[in-house]
Amino acid sequence: MRKTTSILFAGLIAGVSVFGAAQAQDVKIAFIDPLSGPFAGTGTQGLAEWRYAADQLVNSKGGVLGGGKLEIVPFDNKISAKESLIQLQVAIDQGIRIIAQGNSSGVANALTDAIEKHNKRNPDKHVLFINYSAVDPALTNDKCNFWHFRFDANADIKMDALTDVMMKDASLKKVYIIGQDYSFGKAVAAAAVANISKKMPNTTIVGNELHPIGKVKDFTPYARKIMAAGTDAVITGNWGTDMVGLGKAVIQAGYKGPIYTYYAATTGITKTFGAEGKDVIRLVGEGQLNPPVSKRAADYVSGYKAKHPDFDITQPRIANAVEMLAKGINKAGGTDIVKIATALEGMQHASIWGGNVTMRAKDHQAIQDIHIEVHTNDKITFDFDNSSYGLYVESTIKDAGMNSPTSCKMTRPS
Repeated sequence: MRKTTSILFAGLIAGVSVFGAAQAQDVKIAFIDPLSGPFAGTGTQGLAEWRYAADQLVNSKGGVLGGGKLEIVPFDNKISAKESLIQLQVAIDQGIRIIAQGNSSGVANALTDAIEKHNKRNPDKHVLFINYSAVDPALTNDKCNFWHFRFDANADIKMDALTDVMMKDASLKKVYIIGQDYSFGKAVAAAAVANISKKMPNTTIVGNELHPIGKVKDFTPYARKIMAAGTDAVITGNWGTDMVGLGKAVIQAGYKGPIYTYYAATTGITKTFGAEGKDVIRLVGEGQLNPPVSKRAADYVSGYKAKHPDFDITQPRIANAVEMLAKGINKAGGTDIVKIATALEGMQHASIWGGNVTMRAKDHQAIQDIHIEVHTNDKITFDFDNSSYGLYVESTIKDAGMNSPTSCKMTRPS
């Protein structure tokens, strides 16, 4: 009798162990961004940050769903909307239901449309879109949908914060706006015009032009126009190689006024500006590296640099996206996309970079602190490009865009 009882007890324990193991569920995330071509460097660094955040902030802390791992699976879209849709289908065919993308709002617009259509046609195979960097305001306005969540501040929120700072500088009489000729570049220009007209009545916009994205080999003609206009300040949303090209040309032209940017850091940009960019280059964005807000934040950056000595933390919001997504998955208790999306709506999260991130339920726009940072080598704990230069926070707009308007009319699944 004892032997039988022992066997049954052992079997029960074994069964519990097997059942427990079965609850641990890995979750794959398809990373669809450029890993070849002119913007490969941007995509490669983004992939490294996603993998590091998943490992350090989630997998090493117990994972998701009872010990499962977040796995980041790369798909090269060559910065092409058409190729992105192909890679999206490949990911779906592989059973991946969570998509991460950020480079190019044009790509994001194509993906969000395709994912919404897919989900309507395939209610048993829903897909979630984690947008970590594409900031075209339309994505959380007229083109909003239940499946899309943006973890970066949109272009309008950033411009509102930037011009709140610019308007305090009475010396800025002439502003030149320049950007890439696609949805994001146009959004930056429109937001700059609207905010300057409203907040800076004594300031004149002396230039407002767009150039082909990823195709300009020599920005010297643009730099000459900036100089000829007697410009006091430049505003640009350029990123990747276009930011490098514009930066080099402006420096070589001898421009000394402030250059307000969205993405003028790392990937060779910081090193390119070097000493000449000190106290000139400024960036509006989320995430504070200098001065570090806490030991936890400092350790996170130090660990990343030890693992990737030639890379930088270029997009701090990736850490927020990974931690909040993991919370959503655990709250959902599985990989049901509707439940994960519902868990993300309205979520509040204490960011590793300080302050809170709120995923605004009405349009799925992340609300967070936005900083104006200056390019310098003073008081820099974490530099960029191993150059001794980095970004230091000059001013902070708390919960930027909290009450910003949205035209989103969210339709939720029944």
